[in-house]
Amino acid sequence: MTTYARRLGLFSGTLLVVGGIIGSGVFLNPAVVAQRVGTGPLTMVAWGLGAIVAILGAFIFAELGARAPAAGGGYAYLRDAFGPLPAFLYGWALLLAIASGATAAVAVTFANYASPLLGIAAGNERTLAISAITLFSLINVLGVAPGAVVQNIFTLLKLAAIAGLIVSGLFFSASLTAGADAASIAATAAANAAPALVAPAGWSAIAVAIGTALVPVLFAYGGWQQTNFVAEEMVDPRRDLPRALIIGVLIVAAAYLLVNLTYLRTLGVEALAASKAPAADAMAMRFGETGRRLIAIGIAISTAGFLNVVILVTPRVYQAMAKDGVFFRVLATLHPRTRTPVAAIVLQGAWSIALVLSGSYGDLLDWVTFADWIFFGATAATLLVYRRREASGAYFLAPLHPWSTAIFLLAAGYVVLGAIVSNPMNALRGTLVLAAGIPVYLWWRRGAATAR
Repeated sequence: MTTYARRLGLFSGTLLVVGGIIGSGVFLNPAVVAQRVGTGPLTMVAWGLGAIVAILGAFIFAELGARAPAAGGGYAYLRDAFGPLPAFLYGWALLLAIASGATAAVAVTFANYASPLLGIAAGNERTLAISAITLFSLINVLGVAPGAVVQNIFTLLKLAAIAGLIVSGLFFSASLTAGADAASIAATAAANAAPALVAPAGWSAIAVAIGTALVPVLFAYGGWQQTNFVAEEMVDPRRDLPRALIIGVLIVAAAYLLVNLTYLRTLGVEALAASKAPAADAMAMRFGETGRRLIAIGIAISTAGFLNVVILVTPRVYQAMAKDGVFFRVLATLHPRTRTPVAAIVLQGAWSIALVLSGSYGDLLDWVTFADWIFFGATAATLLVYRRREASGAYFLAPLHPWSTAIFLLAAGYVVLGAIVSNPMNALRGTLVLAAGIPVYLWWRRGAATAR
């Protein structure tokens, strides 16, 4: 029987973690955090707390990966700890919206930034998005090694773009903009004009402000769990997966904190809160339109790398589902030469392209955004089950468990609650999407029992 090829080492695993977290959000969305907290110091506090939660999450998933280094990651942990139905609903949500919707959305974001850079005429962005999904799907069909090589290149390039942003903001004097196009700088300054923010007064107001800001912060930090999907393809997963998760999350935490410090130093908190594109505005303040173009290149690279991560790792979940007899049987098969789940990659790519063509990916993502952190929390809770079954052993053990796990679960619950409160109708629609998976699961189980 064909099995997965063990081709991924610590370096590739670490870059998968980094690439799976950093997309376009750090370049575009920190304004929301500044709007909600109102001051520079509280902005940094919110991102710092997010880093702590992300590190605790990395500890949890590191131990889970060391205990059960199986293809499918969270799917396998949920199945082993809580049974096949929660695991199926996780895979159902990934395929229907979370992974495929993210693939479609990020592909469109990539196309929007890459099209003008490549000289592609306006109106052809959808074609470029579909081409990107197709290209990365083909690369990952060829094997995990080619996919990882492409991912390593994109991740190193996106880290270089972030480093350039940080260096330009923290170490270059604002006087460097003197030679930039004056009209561009004036336009940037006008775009950044905003009413004065109101800082929260009193500890209770500060706590509420930081709490609301943590929702977008924690979403920005999410994504490290994707590397667990390819645990069976790591050379030594019990040793390297925990290291990759912790090192990768630490790299991202440092990058996020330094980037936000750059925004605050370059733009100020009020201009940051008003900005629709903080990275572009910060670079324009230093280098004019040349800076905007450079950061557009960085965002295109970053989104392309994130797109490749999702296409590389997520089909392993559908393959594990099919292997368990709760999804299309053909998806369980690995190609005998490339040893990749070709049918699963094709299925996700085709559905993502359909979402691009329909334009419905935004609605689906909005509906199930809260579900991502439901499964984050549920998967983290599986560690309690694993620990009860086997309290110790030759594994990586999450530091400060069970307190660290409890803090992470509270954070996940807060994000879910925040998503529900901010848009209850979307949460209801997302719940219905998940509930629709129950009869599908029962149908597959009945079919599998009949086949036996």
